Amino acid sequence: MPPPLRFSPRAVIFDIDGTIVDNMHLHAEAFARFAERHGLPPLTQDDRARLDGRRNSEIFPILFKREVPREEWLAYEQEKEGLYRELSRGRLAPLKGLHQLIDRLRADRIPMALATSAPKANVIHTLAELDLAAAFPVIVRGDEVARGKPAPDVFLEAARRLGVAPADCLVFEDAPMGIEAAHAGGMRVVGLTTSFQRAHFEQLSPPPTFVCCDFDEFLEAPAAP
Repeated sequence: MPPPLRFSPRAVIFDIDGTIVDNMHLHAEAFARFAERHGLPPLTQDDRARLDGRRNSEIFPILFKREVPREEWLAYEQEKEGLYRELSRGRLAPLKGLHQLIDRLRADRIPMALATSAPKANVIHTLAELDLAAAFPVIVRGDEVARGKPAPDVFLEAARRLGVAPADCLVFEDAPMGIEAAHAGGMRVVGLTTSFQRAHFEQLSPPPTFVCCDFDEFLEAPAAP
């Protein structure tokens, strides 16, 4: 029998982009094309640290440095995310160890959910590309809750739907905004270094509960209280 999972969670909640799939470079490529079309400067790593994980309704006003009406940001979302879907078609693969972790959680009867800021079309596309459309019966999107990350609403709603107390949930995230959101919800959070280096995570206040490069590394780590 394998040893208990680290932190012995009663439920596990995954972000999508940069977490179950290492795809943020494709989002960056899509944004570079979008930015060129609209005369926006390239995103810096500092920009990404404050934008990654947020909802598009909040990202576009920051990028354009003005109020962006709903109809306008929805059009920008369709344009930029459409670029992402075109660029990522046939190029996505689950992050190393994801299938093994899913199998382990199923064997241990630990429920799972997805909690993401991605729009619905991206969620459908990414899960289909990964052949994981049926793997997560609970999916909560940022547009279904009052506040987006770094507020904890999307994670709290996932915990509610799973029927598990937030303190008993373990979150997997790649973005500082998502890590902050998980902490704000009273959850332990594993930071995956697909988008930001370990040193960046260590400077967060508070930092992730645990940091690893992929799910294999998490599964190989000894259990901890």
